[in-house]
Amino acid sequence: MKNIYLQISTKTSKNITKQYSTSFAMGIRLLKKELREPIYNIYGFVRIADEIVDTFHAAPQRDLLLEFREDTNKAIDRGISTNPVLHSFQQTVNEFNIDRTLIDTFMDSMQMDLDKIDYTSDLYDKYILGSAEVVGLMCLHVFVNNDKRLYEELKPYAMKLGAAFQKINFLRDLKDDYQVLGRVYFPNVEMQEFSEKSKESIIREIEADFKQGLEGIKKLPKSSRFGVYLAYVYYTKLLKSIKKKPADVLLNERVRIPDFKKYSLLVSSYVRHQLNFIG
Repeated sequence: MKNIYLQISTKTSKNITKQYSTSFAMGIRLLKKELREPIYNIYGFVRIADEIVDTFHAAPQRDLLLEFREDTNKAIDRGISTNPVLHSFQQTVNEFNIDRTLIDTFMDSMQMDLDKIDYTSDLYDKYILGSAEVVGLMCLHVFVNNDKRLYEELKPYAMKLGAAFQKINFLRDLKDDYQVLGRVYFPNVEMQEFSEKSKESIIREIEADFKQGLEGIKKLPKSSRFGVYLAYVYYTKLLKSIKKKPADVLLNERVRIPDFKKYSLLVSSYVRHQLNFIG
């Protein structure tokens, strides 16, 4: 039986997930029961780091991020933390042997968000790697349950899927990223003149990532396949909605999928998954 503190820590990460992302929370609930808590723990950790760089503007963000990074390493090394989110995260890292370089790479990308960067193609790829691809790999460690051979086989697919999710987030959040946070992630794109041509180029890139990512979903163990597939379906729907919006509208409006539509996607995705017709 898990001790009370670990239970409370995991519930904290679960609540963070549910409050910040109904879509991911929905997907996690469709994983096999023993996989849900570890994925909540990963999301809770990622969310807190993201909040430090995105919303803690009145606080010493750089110091807080450095402290969070140091506390993360201490929690993993010690196998315990007085921070409930880090305590639940270290439990997952140590149980599933998550590569520490993935965590370092993620934190490096969070650090990038504290600086005003003129993103080149190389810096864009670096940011995508740290902010999304390695998060997919952290989850993959859990999905394959320490099967190193399967992890290596699915690694490139998980990275592409994570990249696709993040690039869609960039398009969805253009308004806040550009107007509020002053960030422009896409290289060689002038936001003042964001055009249909630029939008279509980014979408083609995402669709190529999705195509490869879907092949990886098909190879996942049954314990995780449907939950990940639902996230894929949700994001492909979001991409379709973005495609319908004129480029200038994306700069002034955040595209959303209504909750009732998410549940409709859940039902249709379940049917396709049960019929082994995912795609």
